[in-house]
Amino acid sequence: MAATVAVCVREGTRRAPAFWQMRLLALLLVVAATATEQQVPLVLWSSDRDLWAPATDTHEGHITSDLQLSTYLDPALELGPRNVLLFLQDKLSIEDFTAYGGVFGNKQDSTFSNLENALDLAPSSLVLPAVDWYAVSTLTTYLQEKLGASPLHVDLATLRELKLNASLPALLLIRLPYTASSGLMAPREVLTGNDEIIGQVLSMLKSEDVPYTAALTAVRPSRVARDVAMVAGGLGRQLLQKQPVSPVVHAPVSYNDTAPRILFWAQNFSVKYGERWEDLTPMTFGVQQLNLTGSFWNESVARLSLTYEQLFGTTVTFKFILANRFYPVSARHWFTMEHLEIHSNGSVVYFNASQITGPSIYSFHCQYVSTFNNKGSLLVPSSSQPSLWHITLQDFQIQAFNVIGEQFSYASDCAGFFSPGIWMGLLTSLFMLFIFTYGLHMILSLKTMDRFDDHKGPTITLTQIV
Repeated sequence: MAATVAVCVREGTRRAPAFWQMRLLALLLVVAATATEQQVPLVLWSSDRDLWAPATDTHEGHITSDLQLSTYLDPALELGPRNVLLFLQDKLSIEDFTAYGGVFGNKQDSTFSNLENALDLAPSSLVLPAVDWYAVSTLTTYLQEKLGASPLHVDLATLRELKLNASLPALLLIRLPYTASSGLMAPREVLTGNDEIIGQVLSMLKSEDVPYTAALTAVRPSRVARDVAMVAGGLGRQLLQKQPVSPVVHAPVSYNDTAPRILFWAQNFSVKYGERWEDLTPMTFGVQQLNLTGSFWNESVARLSLTYEQLFGTTVTFKFILANRFYPVSARHWFTMEHLEIHSNGSVVYFNASQITGPSIYSFHCQYVSTFNNKGSLLVPSSSQPSLWHITLQDFQIQAFNVIGEQFSYASDCAGFFSPGIWMGLLTSLFMLFIFTYGLHMILSLKTMDRFDDHKGPTITLTQIV
């Protein structure tokens, strides 16, 4: 885009007024300024020694370009280990470290304890506070070309089964979520979970005595808003400005035996029996004494049991039954929510929920999980008789397998790829294409006449008969 603007400036020098030249130059400056704002931090460390010299030009305000980044990476890729780990987060900025402690901030009460230990114990390490977004966007391709190995997307489950060889190059890509914009978890909790994943991966490599070179960066920067509770006395002078009150978001329901096994969360959990509605949200999330008696977990079956006293005048228990199976076609495990059970007054009502499914390393998320048709009707009564029970779960999310800490993995969403807007656009485009094709066919089918009237010939005379 900057090149296009520059061409326009050169061509407009002869014929455009000075006013328009100034506007084009201003646009060029805005584009350049916008490009320089896109920067993310990059942290490198390795199990080998003397791979990097101290970065002398990383002063405040300096942005590492792609050429400078290649001068840092080439020695590590040529002389260092052939196993490279790339921890790629969706969004990350230097403000994440300064706000929550870590590499650039106060290490007391830090969120990045595992990352700090890795940097302290690593024989070689390098920290770049600001790297150009273009250099990071091409980092995976650059590593692939230098190593001669295709990137392998792995998680903890597949990494345990993967056997690394120190002599063979391997590029392992590990995605770390940053879901602060979703509102389900605070940024500190998400970053803490990412730090735990980094620690588990490094512990696994250390136990197998595999040499490695690791890098932590992000696809794009995040705009981290400082937590008001972290700053004593607020954020300074505020005059007429009123500090916005952020909504209270409760932690998900977590069933633990020796570790967190099942996670369940919903923005709204409402139940209807007959003509009465009850909102179970305040009685479910953020409650310390939630009754989870009857919950069960193993690697193939999970059951989350929620019991409520004096609900509709009796004791009611909701049981979410999930199963984990291996499918040879996809060569991976998939989980399915078999059904939802409602136990009350000695009777049991079943709702089939086979559409709630996904890979076992993911969680499941849906905007609405309900028994009503206008809400998607993902809960279908198993009996043909009309049920007095109705359930609506808004912003529903559940995970019962491969839970790491008390945070959800990537979500397999129930929303289809083809939304109503996409279908309308496709049908309209097909209709217009049909009209265009029909019109073109009609034009190509036109033919000239092979015979014409001769207006210069003798006229036809008709004799009048009296």
